[in-house]
Amino acid sequence: MRTLIKCLLFLTAGVANAQTYQSLNMNLQSNWYDSTVIAEPAYGIKYNGIWGYEANGREYALVGSTAGVYFIDITNPQSPVKSDFVAGRRGACIWREIKTYSHYAYLISDDQSPNSFQIVDLQYLPDSVHIVADYSSLFERGHTLYIDGNKLYVGLVRGGQFTQNASMAVFSLNNPEVPTYLRSINDDYPTLLPGNQVHDMFVRNDTVYASCGYDGLYIFKYDSIGNHFQIINSLTSYPSQGYNHSSALADNSTLIFMDEVPSGLPIKVLDVSDLQNLTVTSTFSSNPIVTPHNPFIVGNTCYVAYYLDGLQVYDVSDPYNATRVAYFDTHNQEPLGGPYPSLAYQGAWGAYPFFSSGNIAVSDMQNGLFVLNQTASGLNNLNLDNASIFPNPSSANQIITISNLKNDDNLLVELYDLQGSVLFSKRHLVANGVVGIEVPEIARGLYMLKLNSGSRQISKKLIIR
Repeated sequence: MRTLIKCLLFLTAGVANAQTYQSLNMNLQSNWYDSTVIAEPAYGIKYNGIWGYEANGREYALVGSTAGVYFIDITNPQSPVKSDFVAGRRGACIWREIKTYSHYAYLISDDQSPNSFQIVDLQYLPDSVHIVADYSSLFERGHTLYIDGNKLYVGLVRGGQFTQNASMAVFSLNNPEVPTYLRSINDDYPTLLPGNQVHDMFVRNDTVYASCGYDGLYIFKYDSIGNHFQIINSLTSYPSQGYNHSSALADNSTLIFMDEVPSGLPIKVLDVSDLQNLTVTSTFSSNPIVTPHNPFIVGNTCYVAYYLDGLQVYDVSDPYNATRVAYFDTHNQEPLGGPYPSLAYQGAWGAYPFFSSGNIAVSDMQNGLFVLNQTASGLNNLNLDNASIFPNPSSANQIITISNLKNDDNLLVELYDLQGSVLFSKRHLVANGVVGIEVPEIARGLYMLKLNSGSRQISKKLIIR
């Protein structure tokens, strides 16, 4: 029998006993987590990779954790239900990644031995899933994976028949339960990548956009007829360069990619209309001190799992001017503290924005699964998006200024604690783009300031010293 998992609901303003989150054009349907999951000690990670699956009119979020992978029925997005759980070969895993093909899920981890490559049959959902393979003989560890057509690409493959690490390997899924090895980059270019790894890859029609860490971005073509890789071009020097982590293709001419180390580097927009002439057209960021992790693109809308800033959503149709249209900060812990180590690398790990319903699943490393719904594009009404608060951090009984507002807005300003209790509520007529409010006598900590202009609302973090 399936177990109903209690979830935290994001309720409307004025309703107590609910978490509040900084957001723009995004609603929280539910937040699911398993309180028994134990954080691994290095980064305080409980949850990691995420993917989605649809069948028979139902939607599922596949959520990686330190212990294994959860299969969560989110068909009713406000009441997630755990359908099943598959334990990994080992626990305390920092990395798990998941992709689906047909009615199968492919699960990998890059943590130390003992580890394995697992294949799970999803056709019995919503009742259960069945493990059909748990390999360490084909390969034991992989860092990331991508499925293009009937081919499975795996980055940094180790163990099993790979007595030497493979930077990236491709496998056939002609038999989905028994993948067969085809080729690795090392077979064709044994000395090309000094760091010996492809950290992640985006693949379209066997053209591989490979994020190769400190070696930069490489583009390969896999020739399935001749069974070999051919390098097309590489980008080994670019603005704000660091550890090239991941990428996604917006259309046939724009690649979005991001660097994970050092923290705080901006997202890059790369013109790939001519693969022989790669040009970074622009960079953009949610916050100059926050780190982007993984991009996922639907059309020309880019959904970024942005660590401490949660899910950030951008219109990238103009490669010279990406525009933020929505966000939801899944990580509402106080930004200058909290109980976790490695502050810069907390928060949103991944997202899945491809459900037919339009719902979006996000995995937060500390806070679990978030099911979100985007309310509007926001492109034609961005006056609240640019609102700024000064000073912030602030003090109790201090006047703070909310600026960059639209004149004549009848603005409702509300202050919430993180339990959802309203501490302050007052309407203001905006003049000269500014509103001043006095902070009430409250304890130090993190609060949410909600701004509502009638047609739109956003929430902003406010720190009281």
